[in-house]
Amino acid sequence: MTESKDALVSDLHMKAAYAHTAAAHSHSTGDHSSAQELARKALCDSVVAVKYTEEIAKTEPQSITD
Repeated sequence: MTESKDALVSDLHMKAAYAHTAAAHSHSTGDHSSAQELARKALCDSVVAVKYTEEIAKTEPQSITD
């Protein structure tokens, strides 16, 4: 797997995780509209990250290490 693909997928997963955390915080403070928007962003980032991860898994050989 190339470093650029690794970095892209990692960044997308991190963005999704941060958006989920921010959505939870906004929701806990009563800002439900912001929480809903952040949750949508998190879902979008997660879906894109999964798409790229699946593409990489199909094209890259899996290495097995002990």
